[in-house]
Amino acid sequence: MAELHGLAHRLQKFAEVRDWERFHTPKNLTMALAGEVGELLAELQWLTPAESSTAMEDPRFATRLRSEVGDVMIYLTRLADVLGIDLVEAAHAKLDESEERYSVAEYHGSARKAPPLA
Repeated sequence: MAELHGLAHRLQKFAEVRDWERFHTPKNLTMALAGEVGELLAELQWLTPAESSTAMEDPRFATRLRSEVGDVMIYLTRLADVLGIDLVEAAHAKLDESEERYSVAEYHGSARKAPPLA
């Protein structure tokens, strides 16, 4: 967790020294995040499931994937920092909700979507 806080601080300083903080609004960061997710998706788009599972075995492809995942992580971390969201806490809360929605007995081996929590 300390590493995540360190990354958020480094990103904050990166933006600050370049006078980019004014551009780092939640809307802009979300749009940038969506763009980076799209770039990651484009790398995997036409692969078969088997090919995507072994993609990291190709060093050049692995470099591109690592770079795109890095971009996604950067924008997600920056967005969470600007909004004051603790990413680890938010992920645990979402996992808690998912554990409630998707019981092992009912959803084991199933990819079907659960109804929303009441």
